[in-house]
This record gives sequence, structure tokens and C-alpha cells, in this order.
Amino acid sequence: MIESVNTQEITVTEKASKEIKRIMQENKIPESFGLRVGVKGGGCSGLTYTLGFDEFTKESDTVIESNNIKLFIDGKSLFYLSGTELDFSDGLNGRGFVFNNPNAKKTCGCGESFGV
Repeated sequence: MIESVNTQEITVTEKASKEIKRIMQENKIPESFGLRVGVKGGGCSGLTYTLGFDEFTKESDTVIESNNIKLFIDGKSLFYLSGTELDFSDGLNGRGFVFNNPNAKKTCGCGESFGV
């Protein structure tokens, strides 16, 4: 059963929201799609973040709406991502999405993986 939770669980900054919408327009991804946010095993710190667009939710998904972005998160990933802020950076250290995750106890130098 698909659950909806308070948007305090995972938030999307305005900057990240604008970039997600730009990517969707550029790639002709329908507005009805959601952004699938997750984690998977791998990387130098143990877990890596995943992002992708998805048309449908899965039975185990939680759906969160933040800054006009619909997020699809599976139960396992929600455990690791609870309280995370998804931001976007285009500064001197590179351009890309940034996960400000309070659950991460260690991260690698590139910020692409984390451990709990």
C-alpha cells in the first residue's frame, strides 16, 4: 500500500526543484512522473545515492511532495534518507545534486557515498 508522509521526512530545496524541472523539460519527461530517490550498496563508504525518474509507484513506496516535486522512496531507502535535504550545487566544487543527510556518519571525499 502506498503511504503519504509529512514533507518533513525528506525535503527538496528550491534550487534542486528548479534543476529537476529543467531536466524534466529538457528530456521531455511528463510532469506526472516522480523522482525516485534511493540508496544502494556500494561506493567507498558503503551506500550510494540513486536518483531517477519513474512513471509509477511501487507497492512499498512512500510518496512525498516537497517544493512541487513528487518523490518516490522505497521503504529501505526511507530508513537511510529520513530527514535528508536534497539540494543542488553549481559551485566551484562541481555541479550536481547534494544529499544533506543527517543519518550519514561517514562520507567519502567525493560525497557520492556514505555510511551509517
